[in-house]
Amino acid sequence: MKIHLQTPEDIRPQIWKELGRASLDRHHEWRTPVLASVDADGLPDARTVVLRQVDALAGQLTFYTDSRSPKVAQLQAQGAAMLVFWSARLSWQLRVQVTCSVITSGPEVEALWQGVKQSAAAGDYLSPLPPGAVLPPCTGMAVAANAPAPTHSFALLRAQVLQMDWLELSRDGHRRAQLGANTWEWLTP
Repeated sequence: MKIHLQTPEDIRPQIWKELGRASLDRHHEWRTPVLASVDADGLPDARTVVLRQVDALAGQLTFYTDSRSPKVAQLQAQGAAMLVFWSARLSWQLRVQVTCSVITSGPEVEALWQGVKQSAAAGDYLSPLPPGAVLPPCTGMAVAANAPAPTHSFALLRAQVLQMDWLELSRDGHRRAQLGANTWEWLTP
């Protein structure tokens, strides 16, 4: 069923509702947005991430990551980033300008790790090699399997939403709006 929203009072809560659904439903199209950051050479670097938690009141989105991932160093050096969500079901694109912080230790990380370590995803955070490490030729994963397991490298990326750019594609005419924390304006699609 297509949702037809008309006002900021309709659109803003519906965006947050869809984000909340995506954090809980692994089949929701917004579950895996693209996160774009800037690398050490000032070049864009983009990858798909998995939305894990949404706090609409605080305007925050949370993702899990390996603390040794290149994106962690990028976001620690320059926290500004962009998330892009697409839903064919809704015909909505959502671009979200964020400031990211990386949380690598503390009670919140340890509490979430307790749940993750019981899942198949635990191996992602226990690898002795960091993401993107070059494997020796002809050894493949045998190197990783024979290495001692490190302590976990599980971390959180907390994205503070600064601004959203919402685009609805429709045969009846596209609509676009820019939403700040307390601002709203229609834009030319």
